[in-house]
Amino acid sequence: MDGYLSPLLVSLKTVAVATVITFILGVGAARWMARYSGWLRPLIDGLFILPLVLPPTVVGLVLLLTFGRHGPLWPLLTRMDVNVILSWPATVISATVVAFPLMYMTARGAFEQVDGSIEDAARTLGAGEWRVFLTVSLPLARPGIIAGTVLCIARSLGEFGATVMFAGNIPGKTTTLPVAIYFAYSAGDTERALYLAGMVLAMSFASVLCLAFFRKPRPRTVTLVDPLQEGLPAA
Repeated sequence: MDGYLSPLLVSLKTVAVATVITFILGVGAARWMARYSGWLRPLIDGLFILPLVLPPTVVGLVLLLTFGRHGPLWPLLTRMDVNVILSWPATVISATVVAFPLMYMTARGAFEQVDGSIEDAARTLGAGEWRVFLTVSLPLARPGIIAGTVLCIARSLGEFGATVMFAGNIPGKTTTLPVAIYFAYSAGDTERALYLAGMVLAMSFASVLCLAFFRKPRPRTVTLVDPLQEGLPAA
């Protein structure tokens, strides 16, 4: 039974941490890009979305080159005595990188739908930028942000290519559910692969149901006013 629970626990921990990181980075980047109109906007926007269109194995290779011995971060990691490759943090980084574009695009679209005049009115009343973001922008963009968070959870749960390239397959440490399914089927253990695939299917379907629930249109209530009672001229 441990062979089934171990990948599940690794996946759940990875998804939880990756979703929190992706939420913070994605919402922050989306809020900034929704109001940024400089000439670098297309370039920055393309870099943020790039992991979504690249094959996951290419993303894993880029992470290897970035955190590897000849990468730009290697001197800093050496001084800190930190090794990221083939470790559990590598699974979190892989899931965060591939899920970030979904959070970013969904949240950016939500922030772009926020009426800027409402934010300007809050500033006129003396609210600072941080308070405007927390009390005006974030609540108005909440449906899109929730949808992006659900998509991030589903994407992080299903990440495989970048994880294998960057984190490897270390049982109890970096073996997530998709990685366990692949290696179980490759070893001829079809029963275990199907059982693990069922876990992924159930959790992914639950994510889709949550997304459908939060995106369901809410009925609007309209209050009819009697013009005679309100002292208004009847039509």
